Amino acid sequence: MLEIAEVIPPKYSPVWKLAKQCGVDLAVAGLPFDDLRANERVSSLSALQRMKDEYEKGGFEIRVIEARPPLNKAKRGLEGRDEEIDVVCELIENMGKLGIPVWCYEWMTDFNWVRTNMAYPSRGGSVVTAFNVADVPDDITSNPPISEEKLWETLEYFLRRVLPVAEKAGVKLSMHPDDPPITPIKGVSRIMRSVPNYQRLVEMLPSDYNTITLCQGNFTLMTDDLPSVIRKFGSQNKISFVHFRDVEGVPTDFHETWHDAGKTDMLACMKAYKDIGFDGVLRPDHVPTVEGDSNENAGYSAFGRLYAIGYIRGLHEAVYGK
Repeated sequence: MLEIAEVIPPKYSPVWKLAKQCGVDLAVAGLPFDDLRANERVSSLSALQRMKDEYEKGGFEIRVIEARPPLNKAKRGLEGRDEEIDVVCELIENMGKLGIPVWCYEWMTDFNWVRTNMAYPSRGGSVVTAFNVADVPDDITSNPPISEEKLWETLEYFLRRVLPVAEKAGVKLSMHPDDPPITPIKGVSRIMRSVPNYQRLVEMLPSDYNTITLCQGNFTLMTDDLPSVIRKFGSQNKISFVHFRDVEGVPTDFHETWHDAGKTDMLACMKAYKDIGFDGVLRPDHVPTVEGDSNENAGYSAFGRLYAIGYIRGLHEAVYGK
């Protein structure tokens, strides 16, 4: 059965207590970038074990790691990519040893998710993030353009190296969409931006461990019928992780919304997860910043998560029962 998790930083923060107070015991974890000792990498078993121990002391079980070692050389096919992929392989092997079943990764080169307004006005004076392609700065990258064909080529190279390791370790590779799902952005192509491209991904190297992160905020910009897309990939057993959020607008011009105020029928989505027998974790994502909280980490307000978790709990109970 679908379970509710929350993204919890590796170092203690108020989110740890707030999540526990909301009844969330499952963590979507980071990586121990700030807690490395001599001769350790973020993929080292010793560093990951310490991180896991800290989460468990806080009462959390890690179900997903949603952080990545550097991968831009691998994405661009540059010299040094094999060394980057070696770190990923070590990470996956050690996740398997520690019983962490899902690694959420992405294939956005040069820059990750892009927003052009971090304080877009929303309900009652709250603020959300927004994107308008016309406002993307010219200096977002200093690297040369890259084609979609090149990104498909480098992705296949990466998966041919990493998938056998994932299969042996029992760790699912879970591809997050491009955010926003448009191409190109200032010459940088994006490939994980459409439902057909996701189908191409899962068919490129068929494996139970070649799966997807169903980030609703991105997928709802790819389709007018998100529940049908959930069923499409769910029927193939390809959804291993869910980001539950919503937006208003189109891929080139949109803003985030409160979970109950976007374009998507969220109850229908929850029913679709039940219908496909999804048994992974779902976490709220990109919440509004509300009165009394800081917008320093826009989209990840501590207080904004409380409403999101409660809303999701209500939908969960309506669909699954207590």
